[in-house]
Amino acid sequence: VHFIQTFVNETFLERWDIQLEDYQVTLVWTIIVSIFSLGGLAGAIIAGPMTIRFGRKKCLLLNNIFLMSGALLALTSRAANSFEMIIISRVLIGINSGISMNVQPMYFGESAPKHLRGAISLSSAVFTSFGVVLGQVVGLREILGSESCWHYLLASNAIPGFIQLLTLPWFPESPRYLLIDRGDKEACIKALRQLRGCEVQSSELDEILQEQADTKGMRPRRPWELFADRSVRWQLITVMIISSAMQLCGNDSIYFYASYVFKEAGISDDQIQYITIGTGTCEFTACIMCNLLIERKGRRFMLMGGFILMTVWAVVFTIALSFEHYVSWMPYLSMACIFTYILSFGMGPAGVTGVLPTEIFNQTARPAAYMIAGSMMWINLFVIGMIFPFLVSELSEYCFVPFGAVCLLSALYVGLFLPETKGKSLSAITSEFHKLNFKGEDKRKESQTQAQYQLGEVCLSTAL
Repeated sequence: VHFIQTFVNETFLERWDIQLEDYQVTLVWTIIVSIFSLGGLAGAIIAGPMTIRFGRKKCLLLNNIFLMSGALLALTSRAANSFEMIIISRVLIGINSGISMNVQPMYFGESAPKHLRGAISLSSAVFTSFGVVLGQVVGLREILGSESCWHYLLASNAIPGFIQLLTLPWFPESPRYLLIDRGDKEACIKALRQLRGCEVQSSELDEILQEQADTKGMRPRRPWELFADRSVRWQLITVMIISSAMQLCGNDSIYFYASYVFKEAGISDDQIQYITIGTGTCEFTACIMCNLLIERKGRRFMLMGGFILMTVWAVVFTIALSFEHYVSWMPYLSMACIFTYILSFGMGPAGVTGVLPTEIFNQTARPAAYMIAGSMMWINLFVIGMIFPFLVSELSEYCFVPFGAVCLLSALYVGLFLPETKGKSLSAITSEFHKLNFKGEDKRKESQTQAQYQLGEVCLSTAL
């Protein structure tokens, strides 16, 4: 942070002979940080049309154009003496992230067998959290987190892109996309055979053929069409609430607050960077645990459990912050709350949120659903990034009370309205949501049918 802020100040001084005030440097730094979220929003919006036009696999490969361009701009920004290149780089990397976070779980979910769909879709979250840990390690002062290497650190995200470009072409396209969107049954069977490593089971192919029959003649849906369609009303409400809650639950904010808590616990500035790696490791470990448990316990249990635990830790964290100057061991409790909060997030919302759109929407609605879910995530991430400093200044030790409330309300929603999707076919899941979407109408139809039946009986008895 300090190195880039110094670079911004020196650039202004060299170009225009202007010495920026501290608040002006902070403003430029805030733009550099926040613009990533707007890039992510743009990526989430274009991800849907790209997956429809190019397919899931080719979309992921093309997405590396944004990544490589952004990395190149970041790498050369120092030599060009341009902080504007860093801003553009952040936009491009944000677009790449927005597309990846939508398309990866979609690709994995559509390629996975039914009984492993959740675990395989969730692997996207596992490797995202692994990337966070790697970023924290590479960002150590001894590696790339120094004054002479910060531009290499910003460009280091190109390495996973190179690995993907080398490996992904050898993998097949999504079998569901090949059969339902392209109508190519032979390519679908070939992809399934390559993915499973054996002959295709007739039950799995029949399920995809059934979904193809259900969506025959239907074109890919647009986001605004989903809002007008009553048959997907509760599915849409669900992904919007859960995707928003993933950012509004305060997990990203607790990373921001961690340095302050560690300082209060007596940890020196030099040591904080090593402790911070522990926060990323916590989320990575929790995502692995969630991956192992999701097919045993189910999506509903993991989501609700994660949000309930986060509510509890938000309350404990608030108490610990309130008494940290009165009780000697309270700062250590605050430290423990940071790790348990991140663990709880990783066990539930971090992984399960990305799985839901794949499971509760059909092939024609899925890209649009991911566009909406991704947009909600990035908009709320941007909002939190903007308002959290004000929350801290206004609420001080009570700044996590709003996040606790969000977690509690999200847990209640999941418990009351989200049906379990573990191991179920799309038709079975759709049937459960149908009861919610047409709850009043179904009852009216039943009563009308009953009345007509009784009227028929009366007429029949009168005639006799």
